[in-house]
Amino acid sequence: MQDTPPLSAKPGNRALAALRVFWPARVGVNWRERWRAICGAALGLFVTAGLTMLVGRALAGDQAVVPWLVAPMGASAVLLFGMPASPLAQPWSVVGGNVLSALVGVACARWIGEPMLAGALAVGLAIGLMFSLRCLHPPGGAMAVLAVLAHYTQFELAWFPVGVNSVLLVVAGMAYNHATGRRYPHPQGRPHGAAAQTAGSRFTAADLDAALAHYNQVLDVSRDDLQALLQQAEMAAYRRNLGEIRCADIMSREPIHVEYGTALDEAWALMRTRHIKALPVVDKVRRIVGIVTLADFMRHADMDRHQGIGARLRDLVRRSTTAHSGKPEVVGQIMTRQVRVASAERHVVELVPLFSEGGHHHIPIIDGEARLVGIITQTDLVRALYRAVQGAPD
Repeated sequence: MQDTPPLSAKPGNRALAALRVFWPARVGVNWRERWRAICGAALGLFVTAGLTMLVGRALAGDQAVVPWLVAPMGASAVLLFGMPASPLAQPWSVVGGNVLSALVGVACARWIGEPMLAGALAVGLAIGLMFSLRCLHPPGGAMAVLAVLAHYTQFELAWFPVGVNSVLLVVAGMAYNHATGRRYPHPQGRPHGAAAQTAGSRFTAADLDAALAHYNQVLDVSRDDLQALLQQAEMAAYRRNLGEIRCADIMSREPIHVEYGTALDEAWALMRTRHIKALPVVDKVRRIVGIVTLADFMRHADMDRHQGIGARLRDLVRRSTTAHSGKPEVVGQIMTRQVRVASAERHVVELVPLFSEGGHHHIPIIDGEARLVGIITQTDLVRALYRAVQGAPD
């Protein structure tokens, strides 16, 4: 008996699948963002055209007829107001791309007699120049063709109206995007001294750079935005897989703690008898003022000198019998004051970077009034993650 071909292998389905590549994807923005872009483009072009006309009349006389807007500015407005984070919409891309393309178009119109050849060369040369000068801007191609088809032979076109249009449109874009809560200009390069990897992320900046180099195509999103999106997707995946576990669900409640004035020998005895490595330090109303760990005791016992470390540690925790002592006597004198805390309602997954990359071993948990209500250790976190992955009940 002949096997029935899978549904996807049938000729009609193969043809349908082939046609789907031409179907556009849904635009992933809501109507509020769409209206923001629509109103911004209309307002930005209106302001640009009006101010350009005023500049032109001031330069050429009130009665002069001056070009107040060139057509490719409409395409620039789509990018600048509709996609303000795009590398193609940044100020240097808009101004540099349009002006340089206009210069190339005028040069081709002047020195190449055949319009078809002039237009083709103008676009190709403009793209090459924009690549070289880091101002790739798609409307620049239209600007080069416009100069050829309209047979502009004066290089003044590049600064008026093209240059003036571009600068005014960028200024309008900066004002409008800022007023509507969109960052513009949008930083495109990696900040100097930026960390090579965000804590908790499974990929490094070098990994992303290698992937982009392998992809070897221009993306309409900045490298840093892409990295941020991927890291947010990672965090969303963690939350989906780990559910809605919060710190209050896994913390050790009523943790053993001490106060600022607790004697060192008392704190040391607590840590040894209870087999714990850290004690939150609180004030009279249980608000965190510090944390004391084994590392704090070792540091004050001069752990770098291995010989005699036991004797120095015993001397540190032994209470002085004199009125004045030159060594620490209470927890507040040796504790770590900068303490990373977390709210009891915080998602546990958000603590993963702190433990995995931040070097933390104990994180005190506080309530809505900043009072100590629990503590989470690396062991607590690992146990919670294991149970979440295995689907075991808490």
